[in-house]
Amino acid sequence: MVVFRIDRRSGVATYLQIVRQVEQALRMGALEEGDRLPTAAQVAAETKVNPNTTLKAYRELERAGLAEVRQGAGTFITRSLVPPQSGPDSPLRTSLAEWLNEARAQGLSGPEVDALFRSAFAAVYPGGADAG
Repeated sequence: MVVFRIDRRSGVATYLQIVRQVEQALRMGALEEGDRLPTAAQVAAETKVNPNTTLKAYRELERAGLAEVRQGAGTFITRSLVPPQSGPDSPLRTSLAEWLNEARAQGLSGPEVDALFRSAFAAVYPGGADAG
């Protein structure tokens, strides 16, 4: 199950934060087809977000074809966003894990690795995360 983290200072609408976190969980394989999302009441209890905000996010996910609402049963994931080349046994993921282990072995902290990755990412994808 996904646990939502809401950043009220981010400037990003709360419902979009929920949508993006579900999409990210789908890309990472943390959510898979058939998984049930937490109810709006559960999300409200955990994050202090209005249940209607969660319902709006779930409607957006449904519109995007990523989830479906089953009356009386909940909201369920309908498809994955895991690219075939990024699964747990993929060569790219293995290489990335090796790189991260090497960075740790050389004494880099998490924030230093993050900064290094973001710098390299920006050099390869100058348009940002949506650039292809």
